[in-house]
Amino acid sequence: MKNVSYASTLALILALAAQARAADAPAVLDVWPGAAPGNGQPTPEEKTVTLKIGGNSIKRVSNVSHPTITICRPADDHNTGAAVLICPGGGYQSLSWDLEGEDVVKWLNSIGVTGIILKYRVPRPAAAAPGEQPIGPLQDAQRALSLIRSRAAEWQIDPKRIGIIGFSAGGHLAASASCNFDKRAYDNVDPVDSVSCRPDFAVLLYPAYLVVRDKTELAADIRIRKECPPTFIVHAGDDGLVKVDNCLQAYRALKMAGVAAELHIYTSGGHGFGLRPNDRPSSQWPQRCAEWLKSQGYLTKPAPKH
Repeated sequence: MKNVSYASTLALILALAAQARAADAPAVLDVWPGAAPGNGQPTPEEKTVTLKIGGNSIKRVSNVSHPTITICRPADDHNTGAAVLICPGGGYQSLSWDLEGEDVVKWLNSIGVTGIILKYRVPRPAAAAPGEQPIGPLQDAQRALSLIRSRAAEWQIDPKRIGIIGFSAGGHLAASASCNFDKRAYDNVDPVDSVSCRPDFAVLLYPAYLVVRDKTELAADIRIRKECPPTFIVHAGDDGLVKVDNCLQAYRALKMAGVAAELHIYTSGGHGFGLRPNDRPSSQWPQRCAEWLKSQGYLTKPAPKH
């Protein structure tokens, strides 16, 4: 009898522990209720590989045809109500899942912000026009922003404090989503698409493709105007992959349009520095960004309702 009682108690403890783990685990949701727009052809199986680059271990995800969002909330007593959609980089060929995704979640959670990683479609279609960026990722980002805002109450998010952050190609995606919220890149699918897809703020890290190749004019999809959200931009002066002109021209256009913007160009950092600690000046950007978010009011907890 004792053995039966012990076994029952142990089973209950294990079940409760499993439930607790499940409650703490990030929720993963499909971005689309069915197939994503334009997904009609068979695609290779999604693949994740871990690479060693410059002393860094980087997890890369490729062959993404099934877009998802992964919701990672901070502790309830630390939650500010703000949320950020995270767009990892990878040249629209793959996604730097940990360096520019999971690492970003940890930082955002540490400052009381819900981090939501967007697994958008890559690689870019072979049929994409030269010099133009693929439309699929923008469709995924717009849909994800509307989806997050439509479920803000459920996830304890303030629908007026939902931002977007992107790195490299993901920085271009974040900028494009911030500039094209007034026109959907796809036909409405369901009532979620009637909810605004405008980010309330944007953070761009070494963003690519903002200017026309070999020119200084902004790309056609970077439609900066006064309605664009406040934007924080970071770049390294010694970036050998993406020219700093991308950030300079975007910042200049934002200021001319009267949009609140802040630009940090660090002496060194190269490209793809993410958030991992190092001895280069660019490693200071998370502190500066947190200060900016606080100064803009995005980290202020709403007053309790009486």
